[in-house]
Amino acid sequence: MISLALSKGRILDETLPLLEAAGVVASENPDTSRKLIIATSRPDVRLIIVRATDVPTYVQYGAADLGVVGGDVLAEFDGSGLYQPLDLKIARCRLMVAVRRGFDYEQAVRSGARLRVATKYLQTAREHFAAKGVHVDLIKLYGSMELAPLTGLADAIVDLVSTGNTLKANNLVAVEEIAAVSSRLVVNQAAYKLKRAAIQPLLDRLKKAVR
Repeated sequence: MISLALSKGRILDETLPLLEAAGVVASENPDTSRKLIIATSRPDVRLIIVRATDVPTYVQYGAADLGVVGGDVLAEFDGSGLYQPLDLKIARCRLMVAVRRGFDYEQAVRSGARLRVATKYLQTAREHFAAKGVHVDLIKLYGSMELAPLTGLADAIVDLVSTGNTLKANNLVAVEEIAAVSSRLVVNQAAYKLKRAAIQPLLDRLKKAVR
C-alpha cells in the first residue's frame, strides 16, 4: 500500500488533476468527505488528508510514503529523511515582505533601523534579513498577518502572496520578494528503497503529467 499525504485547499485542488492523469482517482471528493483516509481507483494507493504544515512530518516518519507540500513549508522544515524528486509546478505564489502603504521600507533598511516583522516563516525570514544585514525582531503569528502592520504590532510581514488582492484590500504593499514558491512531491527515503517497484512508476507518470 502506498500512502500519499495531501492538505485541503489550493494544493489539493491542483494535485487531483495530476493524480488523475497519472491514473489515480480519489473514490470520493476529499473537500466534502469527512474521511481522513480516502481510497482511490488503485487498490494499492490511498490518500491521507492532513494539515499542510504536517505533510513533511507524516512523510519523514513514514506514516505516509509520499506527500505534496509547498516549498514555503519545506523551507521551514528539517528535511532529513525526505527525498524531493519532483517540482509539481502547482499552487504557485511568492513569499514577500509587505508593509503598510506609506511606510518607507527602503529608508528604514538604509538607516539600519531595527524592524519588527510578523510571520509564521521564522526560519526563512531570519535567513533573509540576516543575509541583508537587517536587524529584526521576529513575531510569530499563525493567521491574519495583514493585521500586524495596521495595528502597530509589526513594521512588516513576511507572507505568501498570490494575487496581491488581500494586501491591497488592507492598504498594504509588497516591497521585496524572498522566494518563488510552488508545491513539491516529497518521498520517504526508506519507503522509496523498500517500495521502489511500486513508487517509481507513479513518480514517472506524475513527471509526465507535469510536463
